Amino acid sequence: MADSIEEVKKAKKLYLFIGTLLFVFTVVTVMVASVEWLDFGGHGFDAMDATIGLCIAAFKATLVMLIFMHLNHERPMVYFFYTLGLVMAFFCMWLIGWSISDPIEFGNESYSDGFYDPSKPATDVHGR
Repeated sequence: MADSIEEVKKAKKLYLFIGTLLFVFTVVTVMVASVEWLDFGGHGFDAMDATIGLCIAAFKATLVMLIFMHLNHERPMVYFFYTLGLVMAFFCMWLIGWSISDPIEFGNESYSDGFYDPSKPATDVHGR
């Protein structure tokens, strides 16, 4: 906690700066999703825009946790659980991305176990 007026003023400047940064990155996130010249990937909102938006959101969440929740002054065990949460979140995103390679759901012919044949109708998978 701040013990003097100078420390309070310094903390106030920091909070205003971080609040402004959060606002600016919120506007950038909206612009990535809606403005054409910031449209990455294909035309319209797609996976690349969602990935960029999630990265910006993760950065903003980190700022909130470190500054407003005062986690930048915590013990190393807090950082362990924070890092563990990030690793688990990235694993979940990887798992979702990996599921797109499923040949049964998406009809990808790059990998097949011989059971699924996209040329046959789904009602005739056993050859009857």
